[in-house]
Amino acid sequence: MRIILIRHGDPDYKNDALTEKGAREAKLLSDRIVKWPTGEFDFYCSPLGRAKQTASYTLERIHKQAVTYEWMKEFSYKIEDPVTGRIGVPWDFMPEYWTEIPQMYDREAWKKTDIYRSNPELLPAYQEVCDGLDRLLSEYGYKRHHNYYVNTNDTQLNENKVHDTIVIFCHLGITCMMMSHLLGISPVLLLHSLYLAPTSVTIFNTEERQNNIAFFRAQVIGDTTHLTQGNEPLSDMGAFTELFQE
Repeated sequence: MRIILIRHGDPDYKNDALTEKGAREAKLLSDRIVKWPTGEFDFYCSPLGRAKQTASYTLERIHKQAVTYEWMKEFSYKIEDPVTGRIGVPWDFMPEYWTEIPQMYDREAWKKTDIYRSNPELLPAYQEVCDGLDRLLSEYGYKRHHNYYVNTNDTQLNENKVHDTIVIFCHLGITCMMMSHLLGISPVLLLHSLYLAPTSVTIFNTEERQNNIAFFRAQVIGDTTHLTQGNEPLSDMGAFTELFQE
């Protein structure tokens, strides 16, 4: 099985839409996706406007619709940054703060930290994301078993063969949350160490080498080939440094 996670284009957060640049990015993304065998793919989308607008350029061209799930929206459960006092998304903390807390590196212990417990909606929302993703994968025959998945489809697959592909148009934060569940990694590490540019493409494939046991492995994270080939500079929305522009 394959999961393709796509971040929305350069955002106008105030209006929950795309900027003019974001629209250009989404159009270049659609030029890329229409070359894929999309007739064999299923599409899903966050309910937020910037993700839906990004998806629309592709879906209109391939004559498909995306299923929308509320749990795919951006993970924007606000908490107070203990260093800056900023009230905002539950990441972008200063390294001198979060790196000094050992629990932040643990896949379970991060949930017990004071800061992530300060918003009572946050941890239930994370569990909802994990449960929602597992329900979705179960529809394709992949059942969660402890820290991996079991392919319950009747037909035995050839080794490493991917037989289903789903595409999810969503956001940077929620992508990290889904990745943390798939890989068994603390989301704090992913949120602070990965930058996924607008319209970037992240691809996970299941490797199934023994007894239908499946584990998701990243093929590519944050690929922006469609932008560089289209001479569109990468957006730094969500980054705190100057990006390398190819």
